[in-house]
Amino acid sequence: MNFIIRKMTSEDVRTVAEIDRLSFSLPWPEHSFRYEVAENRAARCWVAETDDKRIAAMLVLWLIIDEAHVATLATHPDFRRQGIGAQILTTALRDAARAGATRALLEVREKNEAAQAMYKKFGFEVAGRRPKYYRDNGEDAILMTLHNLEFA
Repeated sequence: MNFIIRKMTSEDVRTVAEIDRLSFSLPWPEHSFRYEVAENRAARCWVAETDDKRIAAMLVLWLIIDEAHVATLATHPDFRRQGIGAQILTTALRDAARAGATRALLEVREKNEAAQAMYKKFGFEVAGRRPKYYRDNGEDAILMTLHNLEFA
């Protein structure tokens, strides 16, 4: 199946929020995605869309001066393990680099080894941890940083 990566629109928000609910135990409320798309000037929001116009994945990145912060990234359960997460992350990081970002950072659950492995393939390195970051179960967040966006 082919996918196109494009900017998220307000029309995508309901589906994006559903993907978030299916993916995380602490999902963002729908109004947060609406804010990111319509009002947050630092936000760069992306979706991966199938040929038949289904949203398969989403990503929100904040560009703050020269730093790209991956705020959230999720793939719909029906489309996981197809490389879509890597595709949407590549697009977002390339866009951030073109806009002046020189490094990227993110937080990921300590037990989310699949996501950590994907980020490591991009060159992200563990930079620290936030103890008890996730309020649903007290799990630590692993801080990861990509020091050089020149790959993009």
